[in-house]
Amino acid sequence: MKRVLPLRRRVAHSIGRIVAACLLAFAAEIFSSPLVPHTPAPFSAAEPGMAPPAPWRHQPLPRVERQNRFDLVEDDGRTVLRVRSDAAASTLAQPLDIDPAKTPVLEWRWKVSGPVAGSDFSHKGGDDYAARVYVLFDYPVERLSLADRAKITLGRALYGADLPAAAIAYVWGAAQPAGAIGPNPYTDRVRMIVVDSGAAHAGQWVSVRRNVAADFRAAFGEAAPRIVGVAVSADTDNTGEQVTTLFGDLRFVADR
Repeated sequence: MKRVLPLRRRVAHSIGRIVAACLLAFAAEIFSSPLVPHTPAPFSAAEPGMAPPAPWRHQPLPRVERQNRFDLVEDDGRTVLRVRSDAAASTLAQPLDIDPAKTPVLEWRWKVSGPVAGSDFSHKGGDDYAARVYVLFDYPVERLSLADRAKITLGRALYGADLPAAAIAYVWGAAQPAGAIGPNPYTDRVRMIVVDSGAAHAGQWVSVRRNVAADFRAAFGEAAPRIVGVAVSADTDNTGEQVTTLFGDLRFVADR
């Protein structure tokens, strides 16, 4: 006989990584501060050994037992964020208020110790990555299908968070080549874009420059709404692997 899960568990499964991947970064406690910057706070402005600068906040994930460890370290004479992930997942997130028509380009640097061998966005067990950068959008819920609208509404009610209805996840993957775009295996409200893949650049700083407005159009087929937050992470809870990832400063700039 088919087992019927309680409502709370069925809803949690339905909204999947809308919650579990990082969108709980929009919990009301993160927005308790009136400060909503127009570009992410730089890690390089802080001293190694200090906590990541406000308004960056560590965001544990529901039903994930082990959390990542985030700290600031020095690398090549600059302060950067270090993420250590050991069969774990959680994010460092901050709210923003970005008009993608004015500053659509996101720039950052990242360096990974190695790829997560099991990374593969074609199935749920592969939803782990050596590095992720999420961009979260103020997508109008009324544009969603009735089914997606119901999931988001129930998720907001259950988790007490203003979950955004669209996100892009830039990832360092393995199974898909750089340039691949596809839906997250848990929800098509998160679109995956593979920026780096495999071990060819592991252990090296890689500079990334993405036109987020253009990527949103390519992924969702429409103009990008306002950007309301970013989050960074590594993710190894599904595969049980280990990775250490460094992030340099992130910033939104005008297109050249």
